[in-house]
Amino acid sequence: MLTVVREQMGRALFRRVAGPDGPATRARIHDTPGPRWFAADRPIRTVHGDASMFIGGLSALLLQSLHPLAMAAVAGHSGFRGDPWGRLQRTSTFLAVTTYGTAADAERAVGKVRGIHEHIRGTTADGVPYHAADPHLLGWVHAAETDSFLRAHERFGAHPLDAAGYDAYVADTARVAEALGVSDPPRDRRELSERLAAYRPELEATSEARSTARFLLFQPPLPLAVRPFYGMLAANAVVLLPPWARGMLWLPRVPVVEDLAVRPTGQALTRTIRWAMAPPRRSRPA
Repeated sequence: MLTVVREQMGRALFRRVAGPDGPATRARIHDTPGPRWFAADRPIRTVHGDASMFIGGLSALLLQSLHPLAMAAVAGHSGFRGDPWGRLQRTSTFLAVTTYGTAADAERAVGKVRGIHEHIRGTTADGVPYHAADPHLLGWVHAAETDSFLRAHERFGAHPLDAAGYDAYVADTARVAEALGVSDPPRDRRELSERLAAYRPELEATSEARSTARFLLFQPPLPLAVRPFYGMLAANAVVLLPPWARGMLWLPRVPVVEDLAVRPTGQALTRTIRWAMAPPRRSRPA
């Protein structure tokens, strides 16, 4: 009975994050022979393959929304409100392909994204032009994402890395960032922290950013039965944010509640996701 529950939960989660073509895409990514960008022992494979990515991904979206130009590009062109699961599936597929797929497949995925970015242009409500292919804007998106994934893995990962391992993770992500058009991405944790600090003067919690936070945290397109579990994920994504980002988004800190209630739920949630999505053990030959 427990095995059936596990399989059903695992399939449902995988379908949400990978879409209807998930099984075929997974087979192509992992089973196609050929050289990869990252060897099997690279930290990027450890971080991106862990259940902590569920929390880190949501936290990254909240953090990324604080750059007005990035937020305007997402609000104006991504259609994330009308099709949030489609956007999640496209993002998760890109991460899987560039992390685990063949070099040729990764290069095709990057080329496709660069082509999309090239056509995303516009002007904010304040009249400031933006272009999704701008290396500086791409640099913010990359830094916010990398920092969020790293923080989530450090706190909730099954096997947290040491300091050198997380430096190597940042260096791994820099390879993908450069391919996407980021100029001189950070290559260790110190540089990542400095890069985020350098963007701080440009950040602003616009009405679009706060509206996006409300949508992501309180109005997810999910059945009522699933929302308590999503609420646990969302609460931990908020706790993961840097304090200054939480303040900008009007998400107050409640230390005692967070330490005694929220963070333990994050550990329990990631363990449950990890259990549900673990591949079945192959039976030993007789």
